[in-house]
Amino acid sequence: MHSQQKYLQNLSLEFFPPRTDVGMEKLKTVIESLKVIQPHYMSVTYGAGGTTQARTIETVDYIQTQTEFDAAPHLTCIGATAESVCALLDTYSKMGIQRIVALRGDLPSGMMDPGEFKYASDLIAFIRQERGDQFHLEVAAYPETHPQARNCDIG
Repeated sequence: MHSQQKYLQNLSLEFFPPRTDVGMEKLKTVIESLKVIQPHYMSVTYGAGGTTQARTIETVDYIQTQTEFDAAPHLTCIGATAESVCALLDTYSKMGIQRIVALRGDLPSGMMDPGEFKYASDLIAFIRQERGDQFHLEVAAYPETHPQARNCDIG
């Protein structure tokens, strides 16, 4: 408990982009009911290999412009190119997004090549190289070692 008293605790909420218009309406209702929690931000997931990109952008836009909360889109690097990442960063910048959840992501079924970025750390370095500190970057980790890692010492 001592560490919890020492450091400011923030809560965020994570949503996946709805696949349908009906789902989007339900998400709006859920967000409205959860606003009492006062999350620090609301993140929006990104499908394997970017499969839900359009719906992710739509959901991020709704949260950013129609609620009182900051949206934090997930940006996964699996299957991404430098060009596609720059395009998304441009889109998010124009939307007023200041926080991004930078992740490796999962390989879609049947995909063997991760693309230009093998690890989230590669994506983060690229974002910093291209945009400096324009975006606050959130990350994730596997404390018990990622399932695809050979061991804790070797990635």
